[in-house]
Amino acid sequence: MAKSKVAIIRTSPGTVLSDYHSVLNLAGYQDVIAKDADTALKVNISWHFFFPGCSTTPWQLEGVIRAMKQDGYDPSLIHACHNRTVVIDAHLGERENKQVNVVEAHKLRNIHIYETEEWVNIRDAVGDLTKKFTCLNEVYPKGFMIPKRFIGENIIHLPTVKTHVFTTTTGAMKNAFGGLLNEHRHWTHPVIHETLVDLLMIQKKIHRGVFAVMDGTFAGDGPGPRCMVPHVKNVLLASADQVAIDAVAAKLMGFDPMKIKFIRMAHEMGLGCGDPRDIEIVGDESAGAENWHFSGPFKKMTFASRMQHKIYWGPMKKPIEWSLKTVLAPWAYIASVIYHDSYWYPVNARSAMEGALASPWGRLFRNWETVTPDANGYPDVGTDTAQIELMGSRAFVESIGILGTCIKEAPEFSSRKRHAETKADL
Repeated sequence: MAKSKVAIIRTSPGTVLSDYHSVLNLAGYQDVIAKDADTALKVNISWHFFFPGCSTTPWQLEGVIRAMKQDGYDPSLIHACHNRTVVIDAHLGERENKQVNVVEAHKLRNIHIYETEEWVNIRDAVGDLTKKFTCLNEVYPKGFMIPKRFIGENIIHLPTVKTHVFTTTTGAMKNAFGGLLNEHRHWTHPVIHETLVDLLMIQKKIHRGVFAVMDGTFAGDGPGPRCMVPHVKNVLLASADQVAIDAVAAKLMGFDPMKIKFIRMAHEMGLGCGDPRDIEIVGDESAGAENWHFSGPFKKMTFASRMQHKIYWGPMKKPIEWSLKTVLAPWAYIASVIYHDSYWYPVNARSAMEGALASPWGRLFRNWETVTPDANGYPDVGTDTAQIELMGSRAFVESIGILGTCIKEAPEFSSRKRHAETKADL
């Protein structure tokens, strides 16, 4: 049996576009992503504000799109794909992270699946596969909805290399979380590792091809996927095995992948390879052998992450967790926005990002709208340190609007409104 393969190469702004083309083909994406099917580029927005290592980079999206065009993929069959959460504004995020600039420049469709797409019950979509779920039948006794358009589509996940306070690391497998689970995703947090395994089973069933391209130009350590310590690491990863690419990224960060529950479970269930000894590294083997010695998400947790752990797995589980399945749940969304958007980012982001913003990647981000690429990348990224407009008081003011949207879009309220409208139409 052939080993799972993960491609990894070192990169720089001057070569990043040709490097993305190389890493995709080293990992054999053309054998997985059919050219006659629609392909969703599943953008990752872990924070609507820009923070290095947090979300899909514009050069990641640009590199993948250019590579696909160069390899004969029809642009009319490629689209950017965004999900929404009650605490993340995807429209603000795609602007602040300059992803929409790339999509519009290439004239691709830009699909926000919560706004335009039909959703179908998982039992209708995958049939008897639901009998193999490890947890989702218990979390959602009546089933849950997934986007109908995903059935038969290719999907290319575009995560970044970073840590996560719930799952230790987050990458390809976690990137499916927002797109495949509709409302009430937070119900799965107590069983988040099992959930990611179930979602991978679903992906293998419904998608024509599944692939991942991970950006490690910036990598995030600490209490991710927000509030991290960003590091410049200059690597790109790609694989058709979602488990293997997450395992290699975890190993780079200094963790034992087989001690991360979702990776170990997926490996043991035969959904991919999580054991680095059985993964073939192609490209730059020395880069794949690095150990960055990240401290991880649990040593210096934020106030918010400590409270989340107490609610989902600690002493506050019994008295509080029940409220997250009632009309009272929006208290948690409001608390998250107030802490992360109104407090942490305005107060801490500038100092946390300082080194990363001064790097070549930070300068490339700053000048993204005006830099001129050649066939390989961006030979001139400018000399000035990146300046982010939405910081400090501006970020605080923006957070007030996000708070209003959070309350308006809370599923506990919006679903009731839809039910009322449905009854009125009958």
